[in-house]
Amino acid sequence: MVHVEPIWIDDVPFTFVHVELPKTDLLVISNDIGYIMCGALDVDLLNAKLADRKIVAGRAVGVRSRDELLYAPLQKVTNYAKETFGWEEGMIGKQALLRLK
Repeated sequence: MVHVEPIWIDDVPFTFVHVELPKTDLLVISNDIGYIMCGALDVDLLNAKLADRKIVAGRAVGVRSRDELLYAPLQKVTNYAKETFGWEEGMIGKQALLRLK
């Protein structure tokens, strides 16, 4: 099953996507600029193979819900997110997203 819903974080609109998969779930919170995602995100691939696309993304591991994704520290972020929006590993997902205004 796929669940998509608009969410607001401090008056900033985002989209939450929850994809139920066998034995795991895929969680994403995004807007037109970037996104945070559960551990399924391959940040190394984005940095190495897709760097020219300037992807703003971060990964949190061990999360199972929207709120856990929002409040978990980001374990890894893309180089472009660091350079352009000041994202850092260890930053809480919500804090990172609020820099995407």
